[in-house]
Amino acid sequence: MSETNVQQHKDRVPPGQKQTESFPVLHYGDVPYYRDMSKWDLRIFGLVEEEAAISYKTFMALPRKLFHNDIHCVTTWSKLDNVWEGVAVATIMDKIKLKPDAKFVMLHAEGGWSTNLPLEDFMAETSFFGIKHNGELLSPEHGYPVRMVVPHLYFWKSAKWLRGIEFLAKDKPGFWERNGYHMYGDPWKEERYDWD
Repeated sequence: MSETNVQQHKDRVPPGQKQTESFPVLHYGDVPYYRDMSKWDLRIFGLVEEEAAISYKTFMALPRKLFHNDIHCVTTWSKLDNVWEGVAVATIMDKIKLKPDAKFVMLHAEGGWSTNLPLEDFMAETSFFGIKHNGELLSPEHGYPVRMVVPHLYFWKSAKWLRGIEFLAKDKPGFWERNGYHMYGDPWKEERYDWD
């Protein structure tokens, strides 16, 4: 790699991070393995005019696009130049009417895991529902069948095994935030833990 490319990559790696070519697997608890996808759905609830449940078949039929990004894990690794295939948040939100006091989102995943986001971060053009990574369907360890991807925040905010999106008036901590992680998680500010 040329000196110019090294510097360009360095400018994309936040403080305290190390670039990796691998895609480390980190989680707490068991990995869910789905056998009957007719039992999978994505619930949308909370401060919405009408709650919804999107079936696996319906979700997989939604229009998809490619997303290119860098991802940064709170455990200090960064993986650059990821190519994802997924569903834009706007594609889902075009069908949902939020109540005016909706300002935050709680992402709910299998196993009781959850993480919080400000609504504007959830709705960012760079946020999406990931189905494939670098041309391959997500593995169960990486969040199959659907994971949220919010690349401008630490990667724990990109909830694996996504099952629900709850809209809230006030911010509240999810599982990871209740257990010591920062409420927001900006990699460029090293917002790793709530005691930082």
